[in-house]
Amino acid sequence: MRQLAAILFADMTGYTALMQENEQLARTKRQRLKDVLEETIARFHGKILQYYGDGSLSIFNSAIDSVHAAIEIQQQLLQHPRVDLRIGIHTGDVTIEEASIYGDGVNLASRIESLAVPGGVFVSEKVYDEIRNQQHIQTREMGYFELKNIKQPIRVFAIANNGIVVPGRHEVRGKTAAPVNRLAVLPFVNMSADPENEYFSDGITEELLNTLTRVDGLQVTSRTSAFAFKGKNDDIRDIAIQLNVDKILEGSVRKAGNRVRITAQLINAADGFHIWSETYDRKLDDIFEVQDEISGIIANKLKENLSAPQKTVPAIKSSVKNITAYTHYLKGLHFRNKLTPADLRKAIECFKEAISLEPGYAQAYAMVAMVYSYLGSMGQMIPHTAFEIAHQYADKALELDNTVSEALIAKAMPCILYDWKWQEAHDMLQKAIQLNPTSAEGYDLLGFYYIATNQKAQAVKTLEDAEQIDPLSTTIIKSLGMMYVFSERFDDAIRQAEKLLEMNPEMRSGIELKAWATGMKGDWQSALTLFEEVQRLTNHPLKGLMGLGHAYGRLGMIDKAMDCIHRLEQRQQEEPDVVIDGDLAAVWLGIEDLDKTFYYLNQCVDKRMGPVACFMEYPPYKKIKQDPRFEALKTRMGI
Repeated sequence: MRQLAAILFADMTGYTALMQENEQLARTKRQRLKDVLEETIARFHGKILQYYGDGSLSIFNSAIDSVHAAIEIQQQLLQHPRVDLRIGIHTGDVTIEEASIYGDGVNLASRIESLAVPGGVFVSEKVYDEIRNQQHIQTREMGYFELKNIKQPIRVFAIANNGIVVPGRHEVRGKTAAPVNRLAVLPFVNMSADPENEYFSDGITEELLNTLTRVDGLQVTSRTSAFAFKGKNDDIRDIAIQLNVDKILEGSVRKAGNRVRITAQLINAADGFHIWSETYDRKLDDIFEVQDEISGIIANKLKENLSAPQKTVPAIKSSVKNITAYTHYLKGLHFRNKLTPADLRKAIECFKEAISLEPGYAQAYAMVAMVYSYLGSMGQMIPHTAFEIAHQYADKALELDNTVSEALIAKAMPCILYDWKWQEAHDMLQKAIQLNPTSAEGYDLLGFYYIATNQKAQAVKTLEDAEQIDPLSTTIIKSLGMMYVFSERFDDAIRQAEKLLEMNPEMRSGIELKAWATGMKGDWQSALTLFEEVQRLTNHPLKGLMGLGHAYGRLGMIDKAMDCIHRLEQRQQEEPDVVIDGDLAAVWLGIEDLDKTFYYLNQCVDKRMGPVACFMEYPPYKKIKQDPRFEALKTRMGI
C-alpha cells in the first residue's frame, strides 16, 4: 500500500556503552523509552511500525501530530531516569507491505534523525512548511546539509520548544559534509554621498558575479538571491545558512570626484572569521577598467582560498564603456525584475537608451529581446509583433557577442514561445546555462520546454536544481510550484506558494498558484476565495478573471462564470493588442463546454500564443486529452 505519511525515526543514544557499564539501568531506560513511545505515539494518532536495536520507526497521517508527539516524547524523557533520544521527521510517499516500509522518504527521515543531537528533534523543510504557522510549535533553522546517499543538500529545522535541545550549527556540522567552494557575493554598499552612485556599487557586484560564475570548481549563488539581502543587516552566518554557502564576499564602495575606494572582505561563514580584507584606492579615469581590475584581483584572491582545481581566473571585460549607458542598463534591470507590464515597458525604454549611447552593448540588446518576449507570452502584445522584435534584438546581441548567456536565452525565448523550434531552443538554453550556471531565466525556460515536450519529471528536477542555486528567486520558487502542479504534486505546489506569500502576502502570482493547486486537490470552494482575492488585487474589473471563471464553472455557478466570459470579451474589444484566448479557453473548460474550449485553444495556436503548449498540460486539461482534437493541436505545434 502506497501513501503519504509523516515518518518519525527515534534512536536512543549511548545504549551500547550503558549496557557495558550498568546493564540493569540500560534495560530500565530502554523499557521506559518503549512505554513513552507507545503511549504518546498512539495518543497523537500515530503507529509504530518497527523497532530496531535501540530505535524505532513510526508513521503519522499528519506532520503536525508527529511533531507534537516528538515534543512530548522528549519532554517526558527529560524526567528521571533521563533517556537521551534523537528524533528526525520527514513527510513523503512510502510503501507499506506487512511489517515493512519502503521509499525515499524513509531514507531521508533516517538521515535527518542521524543528524540530530540527544534531546533534539530535527525536521525536514517539508515538515516545517506544514507546522510553520502552528502557534505552539517553535522552530529554528539549521540550514542546508549534505547527507549521505541524498543527491541534493537538505534544508533542516530544529524544534525549539521548552526542554528540546537545539544545537549550534557547528555542533551538527561535524556529522555531515559541509558545503565546499560555495560563495555568495552580497551587494556592495554604496558609501558615497550621492545616491546615484548606487548604480556604481551594484555594478561592482555585477562584475564580480559575472567573473566568478566562470571560475571552475566554484559555485556562486545567483544575483537574485544575493540581492535579496541588499540594505539589510542580517548576520553573515544566517545569510550563509539561507543560501547554503561556506564563504561570503561583501564590501563597500565610496566614490568622490575622480577617486574611488573599494573595500572587500572574504568571510568564512561557519564562524564569521575574516579570511582576508583589502582596500583599493584608484583614480576614476575609466570606471570599467577599475571594475575589471578589482574583480580580477578579488577573484584571484578567492582562488587562493577556495582550493578549486583551476589556478587562473578568466578575465571578463565589459562590452560597455559608457557610464551613462551602463546606468540606463542597470535601471532597466531594476524595472525588468518587477515583471509587471508597465514596468517591463519602462525597462525597454531604459535598455534602448543604453543602446543609443553604446551601440555595441550586447547585454542591452539581449534584455530588450527578453522583455518583448515577456510581453508577447503574457498576452500584453500581439505575439507576432512582440516576437518579431525579440528575434531582431536577440540576433544583434549574438552578432555582437555570442558568449553572452543572456543573448542565447533571448534567442531561445521566441524559439520556445512563438516558433516552437523545440530542439533549437533546448540546445541554446543548455549552452546558456553552461556559460552562466546561475541563470534563473535559463532554468525557468528549460523547465517549460520539458513541460511542453511532456517530460514532467525532468521539468521538476531542473527547477529543483535551480532553487538550490537561487533559493530566494521569486521566479524560480513560482516556476517550481508550477512544475509541481503539472506533476500533480499539489501539496508541494502549495508549499511553494506559501514561500512566495511569506515574502509578500499580496503577491498575486503566489495566491494564484495556491488557488490552482488547492482547486485541483478537490477544494474548489477554497480555491474560489483565493481567486477572488487575485481579481481584487488587479484593481481592474476586466482583469484577473481566468481562474475565477474556471472555479465558478467547476462549482456549477454558470451565471457567474458566463459573467467572467462577458467581461473578458469586453476587455478584448477595449484592448485589441491583448490576447486572452487562453483565459477564455480555461473558463469554458471549467463550464465543461469542450467545443468552445477547443475553439479558443485553436485560436491560441493560430495566434502563436506560445504558452499554450505548456498550459495544455495543466491537470484540468486531462479531461480533453482523449479527444482527437487534442492530438491535432499538439501536431500543429510540432510536439
